[in-house]
Amino acid sequence: MSDPAEAAEAAQTAEAADGFRAVHGGEPAGVWAAPGRVNLIGEHTDYNDGFVMPLALPHTARVAAARRDDGALNLYSADVPDGMVRLDTAKLAPGGGEGSAGWAAYPAGVVWAMREEGLLPADGAGADLYVRSDVPTGAGLSSSAALEVATAVALDGLYGLGLSPERIALLCRRAENDFAGVPCGIMDQMASACCTAGHALYLDTRDLSHRQVPLDLAAEGLRLLVVDTRVKHALGDGEYARRRAGCEAAAAALGVRALRDVPHEELDRALARLSDPALRPLARHVITENRRVRRVIDLLDAGDTRDVGPVLTEGHASLRDDFAVSCPELDLVVESANAAGALGARMTGGGFGGSAVVLVEAAGAEAVGAAVAEAFAAAGHRPPRLFEAVPSTGARRLEG
Repeated sequence: MSDPAEAAEAAQTAEAADGFRAVHGGEPAGVWAAPGRVNLIGEHTDYNDGFVMPLALPHTARVAAARRDDGALNLYSADVPDGMVRLDTAKLAPGGGEGSAGWAAYPAGVVWAMREEGLLPADGAGADLYVRSDVPTGAGLSSSAALEVATAVALDGLYGLGLSPERIALLCRRAENDFAGVPCGIMDQMASACCTAGHALYLDTRDLSHRQVPLDLAAEGLRLLVVDTRVKHALGDGEYARRRAGCEAAAAALGVRALRDVPHEELDRALARLSDPALRPLARHVITENRRVRRVIDLLDAGDTRDVGPVLTEGHASLRDDFAVSCPELDLVVESANAAGALGARMTGGGFGGSAVVLVEAAGAEAVGAAVAEAFAAAGHRPPRLFEAVPSTGARRLEG
């Protein structure tokens, strides 16, 4: 096997299948995978019915699975200590009920959502799952969505459901919102389910219409770096939900369904109509961020990829100053990368830690990475983790 990617996939398939045999006994029916994602532009817009542009990472969650007809759901993660969780699918319940706590809430939530929507038999439907993931956790790269989507495509295969990628994404969002209790939007699940290699996904989160946008950075002499700060600040606990509630309050005050319905041309008038000053910066970020997504689409369509860089940096300033979800480590990535010659950079993900993306000339990528590492060392931070974001394929069954 000469293709390194094919060889790596074969090795991952074999590892997952071997792990399944060791843990569950017997043979898995197959191995399925779903990727993490990084968001090029469009942050905190998805739960405002707005526009986003994620791309799938090479990093995936893999699920080896076999069907059960006794209602048992046996989940094993190779990534956590004491990784076995045994559940009864008939007793799965959100809000602190069976299966709704810890890492198992994400795959269990998918089973629950499928049962709630009548996709799985009411009696007896179960599964044995073996999970292994190399999507970094806590880095804002959607490790939970990757696990959900991998579980969903595995169950789709086991039970012959024939679900579309969009339906899988919606089921997984329901699992995360209603079962795991995380009020996320739809971007992460759609990216994991629908992205294609060599493309970014331009997604309208209201109607889920989407377009695959070619993004061959290597051909243009560019690279997109992901810098995982390896920090997650406690301030993030509950702050996501508070900002979402604030955006909803701003939309209600403006008399629109969601902030995506406020045209950028009416930004100043809209902000003046908000009597609560705390809502104005939230609305300003969402309205301007939707415009930034469209600007990036126009630039990519025109072949002006280098001009995307300043838009990224502009987006970071909005996330830092208006939405207030950045942190010193993320700001340091952006500042040090741009000072070292990057074309642009911004935080990505929910914020308060996690990762940033940096657009660089390929020839200067090593110097930019070194500058960021040196800045972290000088500030006394843990060394960041850097890797290249290569637009990769979405959820699929792996072939050994």
